[in-house]
Amino acid sequence: MTGSAAPSSFRLAYVPGVTPAKWVRIWNERFPDVPLTLHAVTAAEAPELLRDGGADAGFVRLPVDRDFFSAIPLYTEATVVVVPKDHVISAVEEVTTGDLADEVVFHPLDDVLGWERPPGQPGFERPATTGDAVELVAANVGLLVVPQSLARLHHRKDLTYRTLVDAPQSSVALSWPEEATTDLVEDFIGVVRGRTVNSTRGRTTSQAPAAKEQPRRKRPEPGGGAARGGAGRRGTSGGAKGVKGSKGGAQRGKPRRRS
Repeated sequence: MTGSAAPSSFRLAYVPGVTPAKWVRIWNERFPDVPLTLHAVTAAEAPELLRDGGADAGFVRLPVDRDFFSAIPLYTEATVVVVPKDHVISAVEEVTTGDLADEVVFHPLDDVLGWERPPGQPGFERPATTGDAVELVAANVGLLVVPQSLARLHHRKDLTYRTLVDAPQSSVALSWPEEATTDLVEDFIGVVRGRTVNSTRGRTTSQAPAAKEQPRRKRPEPGGGAARGGAGRRGTSGGAKGVKGSKGGAQRGKPRRRS
């Protein structure tokens, strides 16, 4: 349903690890009369919130149900392993899943990597959240594999992380119910895609400055331009004839031979 009445605000959901501040700032500058409200939700909760109309759009982790949702993929994150700072893995820049074979690796219930088989040895339990798993890593009980943004979100001074080169990766997308593609959703798509205020794609905003009126060219005075142009052409043509005439005049002025 496109073109529905504008709500009092634009409701944007976002999952852990996503930082929407840049897009929120641009929205507030471009649409000061439509406040943007943020809804922080877990990766599992985001699709249901959008289905139920609790948000107009959201930054979610793929995959989503493409029969119901539209989605614009934004970026794919590196996958890292979180370890204590004194762990042997902290001495290298990157590792493989094979390097974790003898390590206890926690697989929290809110995992977003979609493993077929998680690496390493399973923990004594599956932590309920990524935050709980980070606490266990800090206690030197095991390790944790997550997208890089989640490692940064749960940063601790006693922990570090290293790139896991052969692990699944998580992609972030802007998503919304396809049947609820409102004008405000189109406006936010334009913000995320970096369209300018004057862009011809999407909906034009009331804040867009009007195009400057081009000054009209002065119409030439009747006969004025043509006369000047014609005089120039006639002068050139006349000059050419004058050269030929001079040549002819030289022939006529040639002295006759005496008989």
